[in-house]
Amino acid sequence: MAEWTETKGTSNLAVTAAGLRKRYADGTVALDGIGLAVSEGEIFGLLGPNGAGKSTALQILTTLLIPTAGQAQVFGLDVVRCQAAVRRVIGVALQETGVDPLLTGVEALELQARLHGARRAEALRRARELSERLQLEGFANRRIAGYSGGMRRRLDLAMGLVHRPRILFLDEPTTGLDPLSRKALWDLVRAVHAEAGTTVFLSTQYLEEADALCDRIAILRAGRIVAEDTPARLKGRMRRDVIELVPADAAHCKALLVVADGVAPGAAIDRETVRVAVADGAAAARALLAAADGAGIALAGLRVAPPTLDDVFIELTRDQGADGTVMPPRLVPDGPFGGGA
Repeated sequence: MAEWTETKGTSNLAVTAAGLRKRYADGTVALDGIGLAVSEGEIFGLLGPNGAGKSTALQILTTLLIPTAGQAQVFGLDVVRCQAAVRRVIGVALQETGVDPLLTGVEALELQARLHGARRAEALRRARELSERLQLEGFANRRIAGYSGGMRRRLDLAMGLVHRPRILFLDEPTTGLDPLSRKALWDLVRAVHAEAGTTVFLSTQYLEEADALCDRIAILRAGRIVAEDTPARLKGRMRRDVIELVPADAAHCKALLVVADGVAPGAAIDRETVRVAVADGAAAARALLAAADGAGIALAGLRVAPPTLDDVFIELTRDQGADGTVMPPRLVPDGPFGGGA
C-alpha cells in the first residue's frame, strides 16, 4: 500500500443509501427516495433511460451533489458530512472530465497522484504502472488532445485508479465507443476488479454491458428503482418468450410491426427485426405467421427466444399513461399472448 493512501472507511458494505431524494431548484425531482446496498467487491450496475436519475445518483455518491433528503454512505462514511474522507476511498470516471488536453497521459496521471498526496517519485512510478496495466504505454508521452475516444476512456479509468481506491464509480464508461473499444474497456474493468478486488459501481445505457459485467443491477425509472437483482434473475422474472420476425423485404418492416402489434400488443422494431414479448411462444408464433401471411408479408425468418436484459429494461421503463404519468411495471403477461393493452 502506498504511503499516501489514507485511512479507509469501516463498513463491509461499499455503498448504502436510504430515502435518497434530489429535487432541483426548478422543481424537477431527479431521485425520489431510492435505497441501495452494494457489497464490497461487487460490480454493480445502475441502469435507466435518459433522465431517470443515474448521473444524479452517482454525483451524490461521489460528493459532487448534496441530496435534498435521505442518507448515503460509502464504506460507512457519510457522503455529506465526511466528504474529504469519502473522496480518499473512491475513484471516479465521469462522462466529462477536466483533463488538460495539452498534457501528456503520463503527466496527467502524475498530476492526479500528486493531488492525492503522492511524492514526486511515487507519483511517476504509479503513472507508469497504470500506463502499462491499462495499455497506454504507446500513448503515455503523447498529448491527450490527440487521443482517440477509446484511449481517452482508458486514461479516464487510469485517473480514477491512481490512488488505489476501494470503489470505482464509472458514469456510462463506454458511451460513444465502437464495439471493439467497448469490449476492450470491459476487459480492463474486469481485470481491475479481479486483480485488486476493487468494487465497481457503474451507470450505463448499454444493456449488453450490464449483462456482461455486473453481478447485480438496479433499474431506475423516473427517479425510482423499479427492479433490482442479478441479470439472470431479472430475465427469468419476465416469464415470457420473445419472438423475432424478419421480413423478406426490409421495406415491409413497419407494416409487419402493425400486424404483429395486432396479434400481441407491445411489438417494437429493432434494426429491421420486429420483436414482441409473449407468454406462449408456440401459440403466438403460429398466430403471427398466419397474420403476416394474411397481410401478404413474406418472412425471411422467425425465432422464438428467451428474454434478454433489453426486453426486461424496455418492459420496466416504457409504460406511461396518456397524461405522461409513469405506470407500474408489468412483468407478468396480461394479454392473450402476453401483450398489454
